[in-house]
Amino acid sequence: MHPPPPLIAHVIHRLDYGGLENGLVNLINRMPPERYRHAILCLTDYNPEFRRRIQRPDVEVFALHKREGHDLGLYRRCWAQLRQWRPAIVHTRGLATLEMQLPAWLAGAPARVHGEHGWDAQAGSEPRRRQWLRRLGNPLVNHYIALSAELAAYLENVVGVSPTRVTQIINGVDSERFHPGQDRSPLPPGFAPPGTLIIGTVGRLEKVKDHSNLVRAFIRLVESVPEARQRLRLVIIGEGSLRTEIESLLNEAGLRDLAWLPGARDDVPELLRTMDVFVLPSQAEGISNTILEAMACSLPVVATEVGGNAELVVEGETGRRVPASDPQALAAAMRELIDDPKRMSAYGAAGRRRVEERFSMAAMAAAYLQVYDAVLKTSLAL
Repeated sequence: MHPPPPLIAHVIHRLDYGGLENGLVNLINRMPPERYRHAILCLTDYNPEFRRRIQRPDVEVFALHKREGHDLGLYRRCWAQLRQWRPAIVHTRGLATLEMQLPAWLAGAPARVHGEHGWDAQAGSEPRRRQWLRRLGNPLVNHYIALSAELAAYLENVVGVSPTRVTQIINGVDSERFHPGQDRSPLPPGFAPPGTLIIGTVGRLEKVKDHSNLVRAFIRLVESVPEARQRLRLVIIGEGSLRTEIESLLNEAGLRDLAWLPGARDDVPELLRTMDVFVLPSQAEGISNTILEAMACSLPVVATEVGGNAELVVEGETGRRVPASDPQALAAAMRELIDDPKRMSAYGAAGRRRVEERFSMAAMAAAYLQVYDAVLKTSLAL
């Protein structure tokens, strides 16, 4: 009887709707089951609906229910669960989980990987306390995975990680689930009459995603475009603490009826296919899953010049890049596209080709397998 495949314990803050979490689920679903088993350890909790996206029945999801503030008992609970699972590899994801490298080491995990997925603030402005936290965790991590070149450079130049211990892996996108084709049926009846152009985005309604910037740009756009009330609509998919602010901006401008904010949704591919232009207004990013998904749906993209966006959006080929927190520049880029349907179509087609050529799920899964195999082989040789 053959022994079971090695177990990877993925440690995340919470399993819920989000780019990091979606990337993890896609990876688990795409990795060959005979190579590795998987378990997910959530520092806080998990969303049962999102958890159902995991297609493999053998994946255990366990919540540590972290308390508000500094929960010292979290380290013991993490250690105890890892001792019970005895994973071959512990893979922490995001700065919020880096501290769990210590209980992973104490629990005897042979190989330890840490993934850097993005920023809560603009690169270069990270508080010194977080820099020191990364440096303290450095000796415990066998290998790092960075989603963008910017994150990889930060680890090497600021944290002091050797380049030989850093691998950049960009998330893949499911180009079968996210495919071209326009269908307005998911929208509320009467919201988008024939001939309407829909500007849309997907993401958590939190400060770093800066949807307020998009709303301010949309207001400027409506003010400058003839018959804008008949021609333009705004769709913002996601939920978060800035919903009230976003709705207030729209109400004050008298444009609430031109916007649809349905909250977090499971039917993102279908909703992307209702859009004509995709906008990512973030103040900071690692590698945006939603940009890749929009490109896979043949949408032209307008994104802020932050993080790994330049690695995805080719200026003047698949979309436009603009400065962060600049609603005037964002409005101008959106205006340029909606005034030129041929350019919108060309950018969208080029984006789809770029996804098919460079950002496949198979390539992502193969890259992670290579890292896991290497760190496990090295740890067993010690």
